[in-house]
Amino acid sequence: MWHRLRAPLVTAGTVGAGTLLVALRSPHAPNSYGFCPLLVLTGWACPLCGGLRGTYELAHLDLAGAWAMNPLWVLLAPALVVLWGVWALRRARGLDGPRLPSWTAWSLLGLLVVFGVLRNLPPLAPYLTSWL
Repeated sequence: MWHRLRAPLVTAGTVGAGTLLVALRSPHAPNSYGFCPLLVLTGWACPLCGGLRGTYELAHLDLAGAWAMNPLWVLLAPALVVLWGVWALRRARGLDGPRLPSWTAWSLLGLLVVFGVLRNLPPLAPYLTSWL
């Protein structure tokens, strides 16, 4: 059974180690983990800007703080955990991992683009990029 769970467990270990690193070393310090090229070059926040800070806040159970960093990440992170759980459960039962419809990737890309545009509109920026 363990050979079937190898990929989900390696994924969980890798994500867990990354989350632990972010939880122990604050990304709130300038350039602590690098920088966003789009933000530096244009002043626009990309859809992923604030994701590390949001992860830091989630790891410290500060939901409001995480929401202030990147609300999309706060919504997507639990969905990814659920998808991982479904994957691990199916693999434990000897089944293939979940098959997502082909439109899923395009929908996610569209969501990222829409969120990226919305978070840079002046009326919405205070709610979607409050860390700037």
